[in-house]
Amino acid sequence: MLRKIRIAVSVILFSLITFYFIDFAGILPQSFSFLAKIQFLPALLALNFVVLSALIVLTLIFGRVYCSSICPLGVFQDITYRLRRTLTKKKKFKYKKAANLLRRLVLLATVIAFIAGFSFLVGLLDPYSAFGRMSVHLLKPAYLAGNNLLEAIFTHFGNHTFYKMSVYIGSVFSMIMALVTLVVVAVMAWTGGRDYCNTICPVGTTLGFLSKYSLFKIRIDENICNSCGSCGRNCKASCIDTKNHEIDYSRCINCFDCIEVCSQSAMKFSYSAKSKHRSKEVDVSKRRFMMAVAATGLAAGKIVAEKAIPGQNNTKAERQTAITPPGSGNSDHLHAHCTSCHLCVSKCPSNVIKPAFLEYGLGGMMQPMMDFEKGFCNYDCTVCSDVCPNGALRPLTIEEKHHNQMGQVQFILENCIVFTDGTSCGACSEHCPTQAVSMVPYKDGLTIPHTEVEICVGCGGCEYVCPATPHKAIYVEGIKKHEKIELVKEEAETIEVDGFGF
Repeated sequence: MLRKIRIAVSVILFSLITFYFIDFAGILPQSFSFLAKIQFLPALLALNFVVLSALIVLTLIFGRVYCSSICPLGVFQDITYRLRRTLTKKKKFKYKKAANLLRRLVLLATVIAFIAGFSFLVGLLDPYSAFGRMSVHLLKPAYLAGNNLLEAIFTHFGNHTFYKMSVYIGSVFSMIMALVTLVVVAVMAWTGGRDYCNTICPVGTTLGFLSKYSLFKIRIDENICNSCGSCGRNCKASCIDTKNHEIDYSRCINCFDCIEVCSQSAMKFSYSAKSKHRSKEVDVSKRRFMMAVAATGLAAGKIVAEKAIPGQNNTKAERQTAITPPGSGNSDHLHAHCTSCHLCVSKCPSNVIKPAFLEYGLGGMMQPMMDFEKGFCNYDCTVCSDVCPNGALRPLTIEEKHHNQMGQVQFILENCIVFTDGTSCGACSEHCPTQAVSMVPYKDGLTIPHTEVEICVGCGGCEYVCPATPHKAIYVEGIKKHEKIELVKEEAETIEVDGFGF
């Protein structure tokens, strides 16, 4: 019964999380953003003490049920292993000693990377974010292609239930990393069950340490056990030592497969204040390791605090500073909290958020940035900051969004078609919601753009619609820290009456 409940919960959560990532039509309401916010690392980075406390208490009571049913990458590994059992001969597992040195080194490297501001490694190893990138860059394009196929078929018969969507690659690098992650995790799951969870995943290592002290555990009743070894052969965590009747609770994910296959009913999930197999000796090496993590963290923090932030040179025509999405506040906050799950990338209705390559430097690879090649940021849209589970993008009201400056408009006279071709335009001014771009008299009855950076919100409307080629005459330059701008009363009233922000 426990195994069936676990499978049911896992399937439901996995299906909802996956669909929430690829749902371009908004079928799932905004309230389903809780699916992302109940994940361990996003809750930790967002300082969501309610969720974080709940997950810790859940682990201390029932063990690693988070890894078993809540973490989508963990469920993905179970699906992969299940597929192998269906297609090939049933896999027989055997007890393996825990790779504790590797686990601790990976955890230590993750902590150091986080404190040093090298967010790329943190996002790369976070299981929720890794699964998010797999969904956004691999599964979603296939889902969109399937939608377009149905659109063509239904439209042919006069039914317009479906509508065509653009299918494009937002970031080649992120797609490659998602594919590499998929292959690595799938191969490890195919050959070794939950090896990835118990060797590489820093969340698995952290919760594994807590689960050793959980109140409810799977226990072996030696009085009725006949030492057949079925439990060990079916343990995908390879953590049951059948010879010594011991279980490594730091790796047990409470899948309950062992209980299901035990013909003697010797495997039981029960409460016990004391465990007869608990070591009486203090593990000094673990204490030393945690002290090393803390000491390294303090040292790295000091180095980061003393590191100077170089200035930016904005003399070139192309963008020198990447634009961080609304709600990020500044690039430092984004880098400190974002794990590159790409939920904001997937949910952005204008497709203007894309994963960075080297725009933020090595440490910020795959983190979201604004790009206005395919659209511009809707003046009244706050979706990205609403769905972010990490606190990397703080929630904004529409009113706050109207006054949030994430970039500043820049005009290059030599590229403007009014200057080069002597033709009338004004598209940039028409698409500016705050009139930071306006048209002023030029010559021969023409008007030319005039910019006021003080009231620019950096939405990119002007940059997107600018017809100048091969280089834009107007673009948005990123700023390190978002500012609050004030609009004059007349302009604010005009925007409100128009209703469209233009």
